[in-house]
Amino acid sequence: MIRLDNVTKKFGEKVAVDGLSFEIQRGEVFGLLGKNGAGKTTTIKMLTLQLKPTAGNIFFPAADLLEVKSLIGLVPQHLNFDQDLTVGENLELHARLHHLPSAERKSRIAELLRFVELESVRNSFVKNLSGGMKRRLLIVRALIHRPQILFLDEPTVALDPQVRRKIWELIQNLKAQGITILLTTHYIEEAEFLCDRVAILNAGKLVALDSVKNLCAGKSLEEVFIALTK
Repeated sequence: MIRLDNVTKKFGEKVAVDGLSFEIQRGEVFGLLGKNGAGKTTTIKMLTLQLKPTAGNIFFPAADLLEVKSLIGLVPQHLNFDQDLTVGENLELHARLHHLPSAERKSRIAELLRFVELESVRNSFVKNLSGGMKRRLLIVRALIHRPQILFLDEPTVALDPQVRRKIWELIQNLKAQGITILLTTHYIEEAEFLCDRVAILNAGKLVALDSVKNLCAGKSLEEVFIALTK
């Protein structure tokens, strides 16, 4: 569905991503693992058209950039809501930016808030929500325009294990709906539980790419990760 062909990204003399080539298949959960500075977030920014590669090419299932953007939903690492708006007002604003008609905005917002079990806080200010609620709301916002590809950049960072499991359930439900998902995470057990295939980056380079089962071969994914990123 998305293919990277020898993609490189430099910031001045610093090479953040070094010759990445891989393909994300339709309907899979694809994990991108690596230590801090390995190039995960830079890769996501290129895949979501926030950055241009210095070299190489990225191929999308559409040629027109506006069409590509309509296919993509992004859940960023950092919370970037308008904290002085309510949950409903934030979602209404985002739906308007995607030019959803009034009736569709209303039904879509209600549908997604039910999906993540946040109907009861629709009229609450975002700043008053718990961390787990805010993370679920980020997912709702990313899904508002019905994207085919969802990018999740550290979606469970700083959440307690119980709330993290709740997010995992949401991701599994999204996969069941046929949405293609690219996930970055520092939680190895998260990738092991959710991902069909995993790519491991080290200093901007791809050092492994396979199914979790094939990568592990009798070891834990954490053991494999540590060995490849020393």
